[in-house]
Amino acid sequence: MIELYGLIKSYLAYCDKEKHLSKHTIKAYKIDLSQFYSYKNDMSISREDLLRYIHYLHENYKPKTIRRKIATLKAFIHYLYYQDIILNNPFDKIDTSFKEPLLLPRTIPAYLIQKMLSVSYKRINIARTAASKAVAIRNTSVLELLFATGARVSEICSLKPDNIDLDAHVIRILGKGSKERIIEIENYDVLSILKRYYTIYKDDIISYDFFFLNNRKSRLSEQSVRFMIKGLEREIGSQIHITPHMFRHSMATMLLEEDVDIRYIQRILGHSSITTTQIYTHVTSSKQKEILRTKHPRNKIHII
Repeated sequence: MIELYGLIKSYLAYCDKEKHLSKHTIKAYKIDLSQFYSYKNDMSISREDLLRYIHYLHENYKPKTIRRKIATLKAFIHYLYYQDIILNNPFDKIDTSFKEPLLLPRTIPAYLIQKMLSVSYKRINIARTAASKAVAIRNTSVLELLFATGARVSEICSLKPDNIDLDAHVIRILGKGSKERIIEIENYDVLSILKRYYTIYKDDIISYDFFFLNNRKSRLSEQSVRFMIKGLEREIGSQIHITPHMFRHSMATMLLEEDVDIRYIQRILGHSSITTTQIYTHVTSSKQKEILRTKHPRNKIHII
């Protein structure tokens, strides 16, 4: 019999103290393993137990969530086997592979991005107080940076002062797996608004060690950015729900439509595998249609 709850606690401590995994990863592990513990009616971990649980996951969750929860459970079971707590690994005889449906990235039409930026800059111009103007400049800076870099919202909110060199037009982004990537900012408007923001908030940025700050002088949260974008979405009367991550998808897709080599896009987005970046090739059908309409050699052949 296995004291499952205690083993889960030991495993999470091992992930923290010995593997030095991030707090976000450990939090996700805790959620997934607590769910597995709640599902179980006894303390055994057999092949049949795992098969029933995997079947339960497939009935109740989306493919990406299922894949993550299975990966968490696999890592936990491997830990138990590695520590000689169980004599064999029941996952050795379980095929957990399955085909995920192709979910195309959701993008924002260019005209809506233009509307959002226009409204955001308008808010700066109509601000009645210095405080409201400063907030509008900060929000516009975040919006510009999301689109300019294609960075994840968590990466933008986690930027530190020494990650940004506005004189050199360079931003250093710490991505998944603590991988760094350098993004150059070469658009005048983007640089200009970032410099305006930094001038206003410089002392607080240096003191509190985050580039984007909220009204309480602490790190701007991802939820605050989502709330800000939702407000812009309502103001422009958008018929589609817009999220911060859609700016990343939109930038990548638009670069691909401008015939930028996919490997450059991979580097900009910080994808470890080109396969991940290739998802954007599926959303450029409008560009393909335009090419075939205007560039196809058949257009030059005339029937006499």
